[in-house]
Amino acid sequence: MTIQPMTTSHGTQVLAIYEAGIATGNATFQTTAPEWSAWDESHIKSCRLVAMDNDKVLGWAALTAVSGRCVYAGVAEVSIYVAPEAQGKGIGRQLLEELIKQSEQNNFWTLQAGIFPENTGSLKIHEHCGFRVLGRREKIGKMNDTWRDTLLLERRSTVVGI
Repeated sequence: MTIQPMTTSHGTQVLAIYEAGIATGNATFQTTAPEWSAWDESHIKSCRLVAMDNDKVLGWAALTAVSGRCVYAGVAEVSIYVAPEAQGKGIGRQLLEELIKQSEQNNFWTLQAGIFPENTGSLKIHEHCGFRVLGRREKIGKMNDTWRDTLLLERRSTVVGI
């Protein structure tokens, strides 16, 4: 398994893994994956990674800007998804560790994540990589007619801008 930059050629597999995450009901409030062009437009161009085994994408990680205001230029939200058949093998942790390195090389000083409390695997990976829980956002969104909470996590860089 190798971790490498994500390219457009990975798009179909990236979106399939995203759809698998959506299907769990504990990865995102989204109900369907967007078209590749919309996904591509909404994610920061640097800091996009895929975990590969030969030509198969096993997982991916990317950043989304939290705001268009210049004062938040170094703050981004983390997305990490691992294919169901590849979960439990440390791929998510490796992707997040590399994403942190690349984010700091690209002058990001704060990474944040909103994670459903039920997604214990994701919480463990983020905490292992230095994220801390800032708080619980109660009933922050409605999903399938049910109000859901998320935990807000943050990791502050020790080398960029602080």
